[in-house]
Amino acid sequence: MVQAPNQVETSSTLEELVREIDRYESIASQWDESQRVIVMGLKRAIEALHREALIRLIRSVKQDSLSALRRAAEDEVVYGLLRYYDLVKSPQPPLEERVKLALAEVRPGLQSHNGDVELVAIDLPTVKVRLTGTCSNCPASTLTLSDSVEQAIKRYCPEITQVIAVAKDDFLPNQNLSQSVDSDWIEVTSLAEVPTQGVLAMKLFGKSLILSKVNSQVVCYENACSHFGEPLDYGNVSNGILTCPSHKFRYLLETGECLTSPEVSLQSYLVQVKDGRVFVEIK
Repeated sequence: MVQAPNQVETSSTLEELVREIDRYESIASQWDESQRVIVMGLKRAIEALHREALIRLIRSVKQDSLSALRRAAEDEVVYGLLRYYDLVKSPQPPLEERVKLALAEVRPGLQSHNGDVELVAIDLPTVKVRLTGTCSNCPASTLTLSDSVEQAIKRYCPEITQVIAVAKDDFLPNQNLSQSVDSDWIEVTSLAEVPTQGVLAMKLFGKSLILSKVNSQVVCYENACSHFGEPLDYGNVSNGILTCPSHKFRYLLETGECLTSPEVSLQSYLVQVKDGRVFVEIK
């Protein structure tokens, strides 16, 4: 089938635009975290402006001709843009399908750096994924999860509130850790051993973790700064704030929120305390 000249021109232009977007995203992915935060902030501001303009345009066109608006939405590019800004309704695919669509969206970017991501489990409101290839041990894996994978999943699946990266189990029996009734919960220490003005570091299932007691509540995070993945266990703790010893990124221990760069936060793990013993959920 031979395309009309205007169709060929439009198709070529769209392909060029997509390639251009991919090119800039590839460049930005190699910047340091502080630069990427600025880019993401600019992106959100531009998208907010575009969304408001589209809302006003839709309202105006609706008043004059609803059929014209429907015809415009039949164009795949227009429809895609309206879907991106959540301005059109469509039948909702199953949750698992939407998660897989989100992962498919970010996969090319990860594969361009010899990495990948796979779905492990869905347990509302949490999705568990596994970063593979170079992404599994990259110092910036926390940034990859929050800036790329997590944002895509939450955009496709608003009902998901947490995305967790898990690794393959490499638990060794000689670690002398006892399990609770639920095999996902691992006893790691006693409540008395968890400090209130510092962190307790330990290895569990090949993961490096830190625990701390905040307002009588025990919290557990991955022992890796979300900036460059540097260990945090030698960082200073003051007034409930943990400061990375390498680049001085500051984290609120109660929530894991990064005070230096709110776009990223510490990877958290669920904790239970029973009879003076501390258990961490590892799946």
